[in-house]
Amino acid sequence: MKVSVVGTGYVGLVSGVCLAERGHSVLCVDADPDKVAMINAARAPIHEPGLPELLQRHVGRRLRASADLPAAVAASELTFIAVGTPAADGGIDLRQVERAAAAIGTALRAIDRYHTVIVKSTVIPGTTAGVVRSALEAASGKQAGRDFGLGMNPEFLTEGTAVDDFMNPDRLVFGGIDARTHGVLEELYAGFDAAVPRIRTNPGTAEMIKYASNAVLATMVSFANEIARLCAAIGGVDAVEVLQGVHQASYFTARRGPERSTAGIAAFLLPGCGFGGSCLPKDVAALVGQARGLGLEPALLQSVLAINRGQADEVMKLIARHYPAAGGAPSLDGVNVTTLGIAFKPDTDDVRESPAFPIIARLRAAGARVMAYDPVARSAAHAGLAGVSLAATLEAAVAGAEIVVLVTRWPEFSRLAGLLRGRARPPLVVDGRRMLEPSAFARYEGIGL
Repeated sequence: MKVSVVGTGYVGLVSGVCLAERGHSVLCVDADPDKVAMINAARAPIHEPGLPELLQRHVGRRLRASADLPAAVAASELTFIAVGTPAADGGIDLRQVERAAAAIGTALRAIDRYHTVIVKSTVIPGTTAGVVRSALEAASGKQAGRDFGLGMNPEFLTEGTAVDDFMNPDRLVFGGIDARTHGVLEELYAGFDAAVPRIRTNPGTAEMIKYASNAVLATMVSFANEIARLCAAIGGVDAVEVLQGVHQASYFTARRGPERSTAGIAAFLLPGCGFGGSCLPKDVAALVGQARGLGLEPALLQSVLAINRGQADEVMKLIARHYPAAGGAPSLDGVNVTTLGIAFKPDTDDVRESPAFPIIARLRAAGARVMAYDPVARSAAHAGLAGVSLAATLEAAVAGAEIVVLVTRWPEFSRLAGLLRGRARPPLVVDGRRMLEPSAFARYEGIGL
């Protein structure tokens, strides 16, 4: 099929490149001329494993980028809306989605054939059939379902494994307003594994499937951290061992013959310094906001967010065991503290809602001199890094550190024990991800220990 994708962020660009890999002809649209130029030069504007190789393979063949949205819509059979939906006042900002829909609608006005518009952006239930449909119909003068197709096809991509997630999906959700839209989506994904479940539903249900999927992951993270707080308070109980014991239940394991493996979802059921990124915090907050707008009080989801916000304080409590001060807060005047990790998770350069920033803010408020290091994310201009020195290497980052706080589970940080071994004055190591062996350090604190 001939496909246009409006928006070239993580979702739009990965979707476009992977559809090209599946044999479709794809035109990516973005208003940023620099991003358009990078893509057409087969250079990835974001860090995502596997993406550079696919760009090299398909740019100039099945894939190209353009700033000309009307021409892209005119040249395609299907258009994805994959623009950003940032958080705003306890909900999400749909202005980019509405603008994209209006621009696509204007382009549809000049087309005398059937075209399908599919929302790929994460939007609250009711958006596709409401805001998007209204903008399309007003700008085009046409009617959804009669003159053009309309649907919602949520993405389930994890940054760091997004290419593989798209190419090998665990499910495909087709939220169409009618059977014809479902048929177009079936044709688009015909080359994917036939065994992958195809869920055919309406747009609102498709939108809620996406939100519910992210909300359950966020809930598991906060549940694990609630258990970790309790374990630490009891004493003599390690939350990691507790939750690893939980992982062995049949609910979290899969058997293939004599072999038994832990399900991937169990990774969310471990203690840490909190979840971040462009999805979980924003999506849970959006559900809370929508629920309140409907007169509901979503107590569980509100607690999920509250627990997550409190994880930076849990890190500071661990430091306060070694640097006590009045009121339980640590006194870190002039203390050299290194935070390891700026990205919200490994294998990405995305720093949105990263747990590193509230931790850094508290360290600086306590008087610490903060240095940060991340193997990929080097967002020096980010407001959360104001007054923070950025190290070029792990060795440089820990050279003069009196406290090392591990925030992101980058594999490189497993070298930390070797770098610190033999120091006359070993730093305090605060493991915010419980990825290190406690006995390998002279001074160690970990979440849930």
